[in-house]
Amino acid sequence: MNTYAIIETGGQQLRVEPGRFYNIRHLAPLISNKLEENTKILIYRVLMIRRKSTIDIGNPWSKGAIVKGRILHPYLEKKVTIYKMISKKKTRRKFGHRQKSTRFVVDSIFLNGEEIYK
Repeated sequence: MNTYAIIETGGQQLRVEPGRFYNIRHLAPLISNKLEENTKILIYRVLMIRRKSTIDIGNPWSKGAIVKGRILHPYLEKKVTIYKMISKKKTRRKFGHRQKSTRFVVDSIFLNGEEIYK
């Protein structure tokens, strides 16, 4: 596609396009236990927007740029297993955890109040 935006969320930067879904490990302003399906979200931390041949770069974020989307569902990722062993001490320890993630879909990208993807 010719239109996309680069956003910052969950400690990572993502290249997002309207109509596609993405997985985020930590959706900062939202409490992960309260996330429900079709909850609308607005992301204001937009680093760059590209539409056809023009590029708008923020410093550090673009003013007036908003990415609108909605949450599809929260879920747990695959289990990460940690195994620690201290040699010659007969010490072994095994534990793990599952990271909470959220899948969301980008509906539209706005710049200065107008939708740039149609």
